[in-house]
Amino acid sequence: MADLEANKEILDLNNQLRSGQKPSGGGGHDSPVSELDSAAQEKNMEQASIFHQLGLLDRFLAVWIFLAMLIGILLGNFVPSTGPALQRGKFVGVSVPIAVGLLVMMFPILCKVRYEALHHTLRQKALWVQIGFSLIVNWIIAPLFMLALSWAFLPDEKGLREGLILVGIARCIAMVLIWTGLAGGDNEYCAILVAINSVLQMVLFAPIAILFIGVISDDDIHLEYSLAAKSVGVFLGIPLGAAILTRFGLRTLIGGERYEKRFLKWISPLSLIGLLFTIIVLFASQGQHVVHQIVSVVRVAAPLVVYFAVIFMATLLVTRRCGFGYELSCTQSFTAASNNFELAIAVAIATFGVDSDQALAATVGPLVEVPVLLGLVYAVKWYGKRNRW
Repeated sequence: MADLEANKEILDLNNQLRSGQKPSGGGGHDSPVSELDSAAQEKNMEQASIFHQLGLLDRFLAVWIFLAMLIGILLGNFVPSTGPALQRGKFVGVSVPIAVGLLVMMFPILCKVRYEALHHTLRQKALWVQIGFSLIVNWIIAPLFMLALSWAFLPDEKGLREGLILVGIARCIAMVLIWTGLAGGDNEYCAILVAINSVLQMVLFAPIAILFIGVISDDDIHLEYSLAAKSVGVFLGIPLGAAILTRFGLRTLIGGERYEKRFLKWISPLSLIGLLFTIIVLFASQGQHVVHQIVSVVRVAAPLVVYFAVIFMATLLVTRRCGFGYELSCTQSFTAASNNFELAIAVAIATFGVDSDQALAATVGPLVEVPVLLGLVYAVKWYGKRNRW
């Protein structure tokens, strides 16, 4: 009888383990199955909670971006007057609607930067390590890599090659703030790196372009410092100045807590709205070019995809090995992989003409950058969670 009772207890215990229930005996210890199920349930509940906390724009960002691209292409091709109408007004070499979209897109992000604490941040040795690393990647490695790719993929297309080189030299000062924020990077470090790249861009863009195109490639080119300086001054200076005045002014009037919890929450959606508007205008303006010169577009898109993916992944792996942490690694990687398409387009149009191959190549830049970097946002967040980084 004792053996039968013992066997019955063993069978009951096995059944409980299979069903994931706690064993009735054995000192009250949880079974491995029960612990795993509880952990999985908690993880699923946490992910569901985070998802439901996001706004409608954030939840389905990829859907909205691809819809914006589709709407832009359809408008550009089936409403022929759309492109010329959007390009009619120019502001620093860029169409007025694109300029408005960029300014609206950058303002909320720059309002989140804690300018009042920057003097403490600038005293940190770690910041100068980040700045030094960023300068090497952004002004030496990335432009040279794009130069090599442009010659490797487009040795027989002088105009497209030159446009691609201009894209590689123009370091991003706008959309990098969006990608860094979406991926959970460090917005304050990103703002500092953007400000430094902006100042250097005013000084270095023209001479590097002349070196890469006029000297190394042995092509004729004439660039003006004023065009690069104006573009950077407008697309960074205006939203940065407005954000600083807004932050200090409103924090004084309504207090820091209400500013952080109410005002920033209220204006945050403007960043993504500005991004979607900019994408629609970009694709609508260039929709006919993309369709009618599809071979040239594909030839330019190929090296761009390689550029964005390789620069981003290489920077991410190096920064992780250097122990920078997830937020700083994201910031460095997106800063390295992003480009100032508004400056590249403005310079290409002003120097070579609106219908030139150089302008087409510069225009393809953001058309490829947006979906690729959006994919990298999701990829790096998945990578970070998987590796508990």
